[in-house]
Amino acid sequence: MSRLSRSTLGFFGITSQFHELPLRYRTALSQAPLVIVVGLICAVAAWQLPEIFQRQEFVSGLITLAVVTAVCIAVPWNRLWYPSYWIIPLLDFVAIAQLQHGSNGILTGLSLLHVFPVFWISWSRVSPASARVLSFFCPLLSVWHPFILGTGGPVSGADLSAPLLVPLVSLGVAVTVSVLREDIRSQRETLENKDRLLEAALAESKRQSQRLDGVLNAIDVGVLLVDEDGIPRHMNRRQRLLQERALPAGITRPHERDLLLYTLDRTTLMPFEQRPVARALLGSDFHDVPLWLGPPGNQMAMNTSGAVLRNDDGGFNGAVIVFSDITALVGALAAKDDFVASVSHELRTPLTSIIGYLDLALDEAEETQLQGPIPGSLRVALRNSERLLRLVSDLLTAASGTVQLEYRPMCLADVITTSLRTAETRARKAGVDLVNEAPTELPMHADPHRIAQVLDNLLSNAIKYSPDGGTVTVSAWREADRAVFRVADTGMGMSAVDVEDVFEKFFRTGTVRQAGIPGVGLGMAISKDIAEAHGGSIRVESTLGHGTAFTVELPAGVPAVV
Repeated sequence: MSRLSRSTLGFFGITSQFHELPLRYRTALSQAPLVIVVGLICAVAAWQLPEIFQRQEFVSGLITLAVVTAVCIAVPWNRLWYPSYWIIPLLDFVAIAQLQHGSNGILTGLSLLHVFPVFWISWSRVSPASARVLSFFCPLLSVWHPFILGTGGPVSGADLSAPLLVPLVSLGVAVTVSVLREDIRSQRETLENKDRLLEAALAESKRQSQRLDGVLNAIDVGVLLVDEDGIPRHMNRRQRLLQERALPAGITRPHERDLLLYTLDRTTLMPFEQRPVARALLGSDFHDVPLWLGPPGNQMAMNTSGAVLRNDDGGFNGAVIVFSDITALVGALAAKDDFVASVSHELRTPLTSIIGYLDLALDEAEETQLQGPIPGSLRVALRNSERLLRLVSDLLTAASGTVQLEYRPMCLADVITTSLRTAETRARKAGVDLVNEAPTELPMHADPHRIAQVLDNLLSNAIKYSPDGGTVTVSAWREADRAVFRVADTGMGMSAVDVEDVFEKFFRTGTVRQAGIPGVGLGMAISKDIAEAHGGSIRVESTLGHGTAFTVELPAGVPAVV
């Protein structure tokens, strides 16, 4: 509905749409413009031309219009045949003809009043063709009114053709109005269809939103949606609980910088730029960022990840951040490490004692030149006891999470020679050739026992994972202020996927497990910890079926007597 229509209906106290009104009201409102205009004409005439009211035909026109208007209001048109209300605009033509010819030229332009009934019948939805016919012939009969009644004297062709402008204009108005009415009807139907589609889409969107809220509220993970300015736009029930827990007392409208988020030491507040929302606003995804949430003494371990949202142009459009509670997992890992450390410590003492007594027994067997299977059995028992002690030591190192170093001057070449000599027996049994390509002198400052542990682990793996024999080559060299050594084999190798996880604790490749090769998967993780504790690094290169090479780089330091 246009603003003019709303204003007009509002003047009469009507707030509904025109097409929604009962037919009785619509006919009264359609008659109102003609009545109002005629009333204004009468008011002007009473002021300036009072003699017009002495003309009988003019007064008859006013009476006809008044009667027609009363009938328009009084008759319940909605109970009658629908097109029956057309009698009103047809009678309006009669009233207009009486007014026009009753004025006898005193009031000019009364023929323009034909526009009102023409507009009415043309705007109706009864019959556009009939409306156009009536819009021409009714004004034509009105302007020919004197000739039809025979009150104008002799009639010539010029007399009949002169007033034709009025019916022709009326016909033009009728055509224009009917076309406009059809166009508006079509537009209204289109808008109504769009409204229905929009309402259906909104209803479906609301249903989808409710389903999504239900899913998000059902999961035990905090989900936070922020816009491009970092302002929270949606969070599920779990996230609201987490935020309440991280909210300091006295703050009702928090910002992320106000939340109690701590680093891994559980005491240092996380810097603002490292917090999840701040990281997301940088415009890049992040994964598995740990933190502690909540006040000290009542903290939760959280694992956070964020995914950036992009608009159609690829610009930043907010982010989704996920908070996962890993408190139970952290507790379980701590309990596991404590258990492993405790059990390993308890095993180490009796194993040391067993190895000592086995050494004594072997010494006595050699002194007495004992014959038979006993010396061989003692050696097997000693070898397996030493292997078990190394496993316990590895478990202790893995459980502690830290590597204690005792720096001293050492020669890397000597450590390599010793480790190769120790591995000779195992290599011979496996059909593996050991090659030493290290220089005779390579001094550095490090913990020789820990470096030997790394070499032993690498050599043990190289021999173990060369079940069909092959060659294991140990090389070493100096690069500026760093000492580098490399252990390469020609064994079974690893896939690219396994290479990515080789330094994880307890990791063993699927090929190794299928081959039944013993081990617990701690050697490489411990070797990495030792290299990094020295300020160095370890890297691996491997091709499945063609062998593996581990390269360790360590700061050489300055040899000195400690």
